[in-house]
Amino acid sequence: MDTPGDTLSSCHFVPPYLMQELARTGTLAEGYVHECLRIDTQLRDRRRGGGVRATARDTTARWVVHTADHAEELPGEPVRSEGEPESGDAAVDEAASGITATLDLFRDVFARDSFDDAGARLLLTAHYGRDYANAFWDGGHLVFGDGDGTVFTRFTRAADVIAHEFGHAVTEHTAGLVYQNQSGALNESVSDVFAACLKQQLAGADAAAGSWLIGEEIFVPGINARGLRDMENPGTAYDDPALGRDPQPAHMDDFVETVDDNGGVHINSGIPNRAFVLAARAVGGTSAGGAGRIWYAALTSGELTTVSDFRAFAAATVAAAGEHEDAVREAWAQVGVTDGTAESPAPQAPPTTQPGVVSVRRSGGIVGQVVEGSVDPTADDDRARAVRELLDRVDLRSAAETGAPQPDRYVYEIGIGEGESYTVQEVALDADTRRLMELVLDEGS
Repeated sequence: MDTPGDTLSSCHFVPPYLMQELARTGTLAEGYVHECLRIDTQLRDRRRGGGVRATARDTTARWVVHTADHAEELPGEPVRSEGEPESGDAAVDEAASGITATLDLFRDVFARDSFDDAGARLLLTAHYGRDYANAFWDGGHLVFGDGDGTVFTRFTRAADVIAHEFGHAVTEHTAGLVYQNQSGALNESVSDVFAACLKQQLAGADAAAGSWLIGEEIFVPGINARGLRDMENPGTAYDDPALGRDPQPAHMDDFVETVDDNGGVHINSGIPNRAFVLAARAVGGTSAGGAGRIWYAALTSGELTTVSDFRAFAAATVAAAGEHEDAVREAWAQVGVTDGTAESPAPQAPPTTQPGVVSVRRSGGIVGQVVEGSVDPTADDDRARAVRELLDRVDLRSAAETGAPQPDRYVYEIGIGEGESYTVQEVALDADTRRLMELVLDEGS
């Protein structure tokens, strides 16, 4: 099994608890929840012509945007590289604009040259999967789905989502915060910090007047959601029959202990998010040039370990704050991190299942929603027979030992009867294991 010190290489934007509520309300039973994981496992024919280029013509380009053409192969076909005109593909051109602004922010404000600080070229992929409502960094690519059209639209529409995923790449190449429990929530929060810095810079706003909503543009009209997260007021971003109510806490008194979503990384990130807002307003100026510089200095200071918790990160920001030390210390105190209540919770054991029943609980993703399903493999129907056949072929133990948790990717808790349970990361799914998950969750025909 991977240990907390293992390095990470991937990230997703939609959290698991939101997906659970969508499934529970039935809003996406025939739409998003059914389709999100119905990603083609067979490669579709690669597009020829139509403006799709075989290679990026400018070898000095900082980025290249590809299309997966609704398949799962990465990076897909290159469509547009830096310096080339708009392609006419909205998702491709949105990704191009978002990554250009993100790279410029990191260059101009943080003096960082790409995610590795060595000028690595960014490979972006739009149109990933069929109705895939997520975005992630997989260690080599920034990847964006088109959404389900029922709750979520294109994830490339929000430049802050692009900056959020790029932030995961920066964290991987600096502090390497393990994507689990408090270090994972910090990994998420740092990405939201960079996302807010970019959003406010694009709007020409400072920390006092700028918006602290993340992912405003990813919801379709009619959904009662101001955004995916509200950094200023965690727990208030949405309240909709399809989504439920935003569960993020704003203070350590309300820290959520859970095994879902790698220990609640998308939920508990609300606490350090609010600390940043308080610090940014106290420091003054722009979020990027003020508190953003402090957070970036802490991330790159070498003072953090891969499993640093909230208190350790708070100490690193205070140490990097210079003349703003008192303001930063007070920000962390206001959210309860420095009052002795910030110890990492012990993981909870996954729930047991009924004898013989195969259960799957999917969490994670940029939304952080949880979806559950179960199948009795002894039943006399096509679904049960297919599950039996797959159980004979898949090696869940091996899958559970493959791949560390990755930001914004899905995580699966699988139970077989009362005696077997496995935690499998999305990156470890082969075709058979993915199909098994789909069948148990009743997400594939």
